[in-house]
Amino acid sequence: MRVLILGGTAEARRLAAELSADPAQQVTSSLAGRVAAPRLPTGRIRIGGFGGPAGLAHWLRAERTDALIDATHPFARTITANAAEAAAAVHVPLLVLRRPGWVAGPGDRWHWAGSFAEAAEVLPTLGRRVFLTTGRLEAASFADLADLWFLARSVDAPEPPLPPRTRVLLDRGPFTVEGERALLRDHRIDVVVTKDSGGTATAAKLTAARELGIPVLLVRRPALPGGVPVVAEVADAVAWLGGLGR
Repeated sequence: MRVLILGGTAEARRLAAELSADPAQQVTSSLAGRVAAPRLPTGRIRIGGFGGPAGLAHWLRAERTDALIDATHPFARTITANAAEAAAAVHVPLLVLRRPGWVAGPGDRWHWAGSFAEAAEVLPTLGRRVFLTTGRLEAASFADLADLWFLARSVDAPEPPLPPRTRVLLDRGPFTVEGERALLRDHRIDVVVTKDSGGTATAAKLTAARELGIPVLLVRRPALPGGVPVVAEVADAVAWLGGLGR
């Protein structure tokens, strides 16, 4: 079976490793190429975009792909939409593998926004010293907040424009609660801004914020395309592929 994984996440790497161990599977992982030094999965790899849904459909057809699994980041809205359109056009089965979102617990002071623009509107009411962990592409949404101070953390340098009072911190998870707690204290952070990425690699900041009584502003995930099956675990994706072969 020829499988294309749209990857870039820990789940995608685990899925590629498991499928590549099966000689009956020919697995290709596609990475967008937006990170300078990505963590590479097991098996065949391609890096770069396809040129929209038409380009992806052409690739699926040319490679005689049997199944497409979208295991991209929960906020990779464009590639997820392209995958749904391309898979439907060439009649290739599509599955979305998405880790569950975060769930607030006792003591959490969470506030939700439906978009990054909405988060920028709400943010000044919650704090003045901001720990911004929305990723390098979304920091520009907060560029007009000149009265706030930002510590912006991302794997690669964030795309301009940035808020005028911004300190950039380049780092990659997983992070520890102890380290996040020290970071929040050292920079006198009084509000954390993030997106509902889910998973464990960057969840420590939420625990640290809870312990310190700091509010967290979370951006909700974009909606998934309708009619596409979704699973949360790698094992379920493997089982789905097994069902296709029956």
